[in-house]
Amino acid sequence: MNSRNFFAELKRRKVYSVAVTYAVVGWLLIQVVTQVFPPFEIPNWAERLVILAIIIGFPVALVLGWLFDFTRHGIIRTADLSSDARIEVSPPADSREKSIAVLPFNDLSPAKDHDYFSDGIAEELLGALAKVDGLRVAARRSSFWFKDKEAELNEIASKLNVGLNEIASKLNVGHVLEGSVRRDGNRVRVMAELIDACDGFTLWSETYEREMHGIFALQDEITRSIVDALKLNLDISPPPASRSTEAYDAYLHGLFYSDKSTEDALRRSLEFFERALERDPKFSRAWTGIAKAWLWLADAYLPPLEAYPKVRDAAVRALQLNDEEAEAHVYLAESKRILDWDLDGAEAEFNRAVEIDPNSTPSNYFIAALYAARGDRDKALAYLQRTSKIDPASLWVSNFACELYRYFGLYDEAIAAGERALQLDPTFAHYGEPALAALYREIGRFDDAIALYKKAHDLTGRPGFGLAITYARMSRRKEALETLEGAIAGWGYRPGDAIAHVHVALGAYDDAIRDLERACEQRSSSLHSVGIAPEFVPLRSDKRFLSILKRIGIEPEKVFAATASRLLHNRVSSVAVGTHTVFV
Repeated sequence: MNSRNFFAELKRRKVYSVAVTYAVVGWLLIQVVTQVFPPFEIPNWAERLVILAIIIGFPVALVLGWLFDFTRHGIIRTADLSSDARIEVSPPADSREKSIAVLPFNDLSPAKDHDYFSDGIAEELLGALAKVDGLRVAARRSSFWFKDKEAELNEIASKLNVGLNEIASKLNVGHVLEGSVRRDGNRVRVMAELIDACDGFTLWSETYEREMHGIFALQDEITRSIVDALKLNLDISPPPASRSTEAYDAYLHGLFYSDKSTEDALRRSLEFFERALERDPKFSRAWTGIAKAWLWLADAYLPPLEAYPKVRDAAVRALQLNDEEAEAHVYLAESKRILDWDLDGAEAEFNRAVEIDPNSTPSNYFIAALYAARGDRDKALAYLQRTSKIDPASLWVSNFACELYRYFGLYDEAIAAGERALQLDPTFAHYGEPALAALYREIGRFDDAIALYKKAHDLTGRPGFGLAITYARMSRRKEALETLEGAIAGWGYRPGDAIAHVHVALGAYDDAIRDLERACEQRSSSLHSVGIAPEFVPLRSDKRFLSILKRIGIEPEKVFAATASRLLHNRVSSVAVGTHTVFV
């Protein structure tokens, strides 16, 4: 470590603050001793002894300041992270970096029935701009967070009670592209405007009218104009000549529905993707869309063994047509991880996806989860940092970040990410559970955890296993069992590892092992997280648990070592939690 990094590390670990605080308090104590001891005829040797103890304590305080942090959750060991792995939930934009967010375009069609088409045009432009060297593009989920809000950036700022600078900060970009699409029959009018998000000035605007058969050339024309306005070199691959406009229209329909979380919407997206392939069998992205739809149907609505073979088949077909489909590599990686427990093969596919598209949310998101499951702490956090920077306004990314930070004992970061997820979507209306609730449970805020779980239940109608775990941690066994029974009855597919979480909390370890064995048979997609999840720490000495981890490709010693700092935190701060504390 060079001197510059060393002093930066001293600052990060708050050693300077400890030194100043100790010096001030120590000086005050010495003044008190020298003033108070003589009137009470306390021997001089006692005065000297106190002063000597204060002096000797100074280096001890510095060492403790280096090793430990005092947080609102208790005393925790300072994480030994490299500067690359230190994470910010929403890293600030670099003013020297060219960056842009593409907002969803408004649908100005007469019947207002081409929302999918306006979204699709924006997404196509986003994808094209993402290939430009030197330009960082905010991911779709973050950009489309402004969906259904007024198109004018100033009006958005007014509705959100924030200024343009804060909008730029939210999306971590310096420029915003917005616009509108009006489609009337086979005629399309596209208006696009490029705005400097820092001062609100329009850098470029243009209106285009084309026939549908010229839509691909139009996308390239708009992209080139934007890049020219940003004064960048252009490197955009032209669209495949064989792609038909009918196939493209069906594909945009499928893409529109594949980004929704309901089973009906996902199945409808499959119909449109298949329709696109009927019109253009060589349309590789339609196969990628099919893989995506089956992936999100899996676990939530369908058993893994029913859905993931279809994920794999569609991903393979997409890559046979175009090996440069980054997302297809992601979905193939997931099928290898889940169906074959081939973690090395999955890692290779994820790395290929990141190589093709370094700014892809799915690529960075899934590889971060893989490295976390394998106990590669620094790699997991580094990819999480990239994901948070690419997609700062994504509910999914923030919720995921909260979960990973919790696994590694980074509770302040976890709370920031979890609360950000809640701000992005206060309703949290999706089939998952808020990771913030699990974090609240782990740090002893049981009432807050219960409130979040119940809110999610009220909105989704699907009882969560997390609430059952929370009741178990509070020694409310009857309520835990009743909630578990409701959760099992309320889900179509019931992953064995989710049920095992509850049984571990209840101390029913044999039942938990049985459920984990069933999860292996089911090929549960979340099974790989049990090695690092704090809920399963009580099973770590059980040979049966270790055998399961090795069977699914996890190295127990490596994974357990990755969470050592979290376990130390739990031991140090357990006294503050009270009678409900369970070491996890």
